[in-house]
Amino acid sequence: MTDLLALLGIDLPIIQAPMAGTSSPAMAAAVANAGGLGSVGVGATNAAGAAKMIAEIRERTNRSFNVNVFCHKPAKADAAVEAAWIETLRPHFEKFGAAPPKALTEIYKSFVEDDNMLAALLAARPKVVSFHFGIPSAERVRVLKDAGIVLLGSATSLAEGKALAEAGIDAVVAQGYEAGGHRGIFDPAAEDGRLGTLALTRLLARDLRIPVIAAGGIMDGAGIAAVLRLGASAAQLGTAFVACPESLADAGYRAALASDAAHHTVMTAAISGRPARCLANGFTALGADIAPEEIPAYPIAYDAGKALNAAGKAAGQTGFGAQWAGQGAPLSRPMPAAELVALLAAEMRNL
Repeated sequence: MTDLLALLGIDLPIIQAPMAGTSSPAMAAAVANAGGLGSVGVGATNAAGAAKMIAEIRERTNRSFNVNVFCHKPAKADAAVEAAWIETLRPHFEKFGAAPPKALTEIYKSFVEDDNMLAALLAARPKVVSFHFGIPSAERVRVLKDAGIVLLGSATSLAEGKALAEAGIDAVVAQGYEAGGHRGIFDPAAEDGRLGTLALTRLLARDLRIPVIAAGGIMDGAGIAAVLRLGASAAQLGTAFVACPESLADAGYRAALASDAAHHTVMTAAISGRPARCLANGFTALGADIAPEEIPAYPIAYDAGKALNAAGKAAGQTGFGAQWAGQGAPLSRPMPAAELVALLAAEMRNL
């Protein structure tokens, strides 16, 4: 554990997950100043947006922080599937007095082909950069490491963990099936073993020679202590921070997290085109009977998902958002991020 903390430049084995669209520079800085590793996700923005977020963090802290990028395979458009998906969603748009998009586009560019994002990271040189959905090219890994940046990668299986280690990644995030948000599986078309956080953490800690960071369902100091005993060097928490005032979660998201929906999270691909764990809401219900092949590729499907959420919100309905949350959601405790880090650390130490 000590080696990872030194590598990351942090005091506590607590990492705030880089939740794109929910984590903010203010949150990342608050967690960093409290001794953990604050994070922002830039997979849903461009290089200019990422540079702005990094600058905003640095205005608030001189501590280490993590910038997360998405490394999915670029989407393959399928006009027929996309047109059919628009028609599937049309009645739901009409319910809100709106029309669906006429066409769908690939709204996010993958880091694997985004040279501008790479240039922005090399210019800003955050202490940590992390990868989700896969591994970028060996050349991109090399130039980031040559810039002195510590690299983390998300794995949902032992095979993915080994691939990250072989690629020269410094530490692996063991994303259990309990985790909220997008499932980090490298190939969403492959069979998913759906390993839980505890089993995956133990497997990776046993078989890899790089540090393991446990993620998924961890909400308090007891959860952190448990994964540390299983061989993790740190724990990554996402849903625990959604209700913090620094979070970008809207009022509907916060209300859903505080409701019975927190006890019924659902893994769905209907919102974005990739499996992701979400609070039970109108969109997860809509997707319950949809076959995977009917959903456009990620992130093309997300273009429709975001439009439907906007239409719903305009009509006063907040149940169609990407309200990502893990299975530990009922354990959420709304409080400022720095206070939450201090509480987590105290709980962990008092066990």
